[in-house]
Amino acid sequence: MKKWGALVVAITLLCGSTACSEKTETQSPGQIYLYGEQHAEEKILQRELEIWKEHYHNDGMRHLFVEYSYAGGQHLNLWMESDNDDFLNALYGDWEGTLGHNPLVLDFYKQIKKECPDTIFHGIDVGHQYETTEKRYLEYLEQNGLEDTEEYTLAKEGAEQGKEYRSKRSEVYRENVMVKNFIREFDSLEEESIMGIFGGAHTGLDAMESETGRVPCMGNQLKQHYGDIVHSEDLIWIIKDIEPLRVDTMEVNGKSYEALYFGKHQISEDETWCEFWRLEDAYEDFKDNKKNGVISIYRAYPMLIEEGQVFYLVITQPDGSVIKDYERSDGNTDDGQPITEGFIVE
Repeated sequence: MKKWGALVVAITLLCGSTACSEKTETQSPGQIYLYGEQHAEEKILQRELEIWKEHYHNDGMRHLFVEYSYAGGQHLNLWMESDNDDFLNALYGDWEGTLGHNPLVLDFYKQIKKECPDTIFHGIDVGHQYETTEKRYLEYLEQNGLEDTEEYTLAKEGAEQGKEYRSKRSEVYRENVMVKNFIREFDSLEEESIMGIFGGAHTGLDAMESETGRVPCMGNQLKQHYGDIVHSEDLIWIIKDIEPLRVDTMEVNGKSYEALYFGKHQISEDETWCEFWRLEDAYEDFKDNKKNGVISIYRAYPMLIEEGQVFYLVITQPDGSVIKDYERSDGNTDDGQPITEGFIVE
């Protein structure tokens, strides 16, 4: 354990974490590059690794912000400095039951250690696994006589944030805490640029918190706080760049259309499924049809959508009932993402 205690001291010097300050955007010339993902998707993980390698080798970046707690980030940092995978494997075990517990994610971090060995991780989420990750890290610091360090204070704070989140089940609380923790970590770096990888719901610069829409999401709040140094790219499109499974013919109002079929996909946790078709060259025929009030968000679609397209959706609900709807993309958006809107077919 003394060996790991020395690592903590080294990582403290590298990370330079300090308490949250009142720094303004003019005091921090470093840039913030946020990338929104759908967790544990192979294509997205591959692209994120490519982007980080570009920032690391070409731009000299070393600081990678991730959607884990402070203690989770410190586990990764201890692992980066070690000659075995004990810390990574312990953390991976804590992720069981989450999307992070996936061999693709494990390999992603191993590739970072191999190809970008000086990477420093910053976890800014609440302590979801406070009974495991936070508990183990706090015990580890205690065993090494490091109770009076900032690392101990921040890990304990992360655990309390996790308990508070579990008690409240408030996504608004979590979003605001993530912003607070992000600002603390970024401001401690002074003039360093950073890259951040988070679920796409947290990275939009114009988006609201996705569950309630009551507060701006993390990316939006960071944009308001820091201004133009914040940049964001949604990588979810990568997994939507797919070819149709087949091409059908569909007749609507006596006219035949090529209907590209993209398969049947689960669109909600309550076992609601949807089959997706895109009707080719149909928009001009239906662009003036009266809307029926139905709205479908971009994240529900398995494929890319563009303005001026028409879709046919067959939705099967948990009770077995089926809803059929024609929708079109008029260019309208919700939280910066395109939407499709149902319309009436006579």
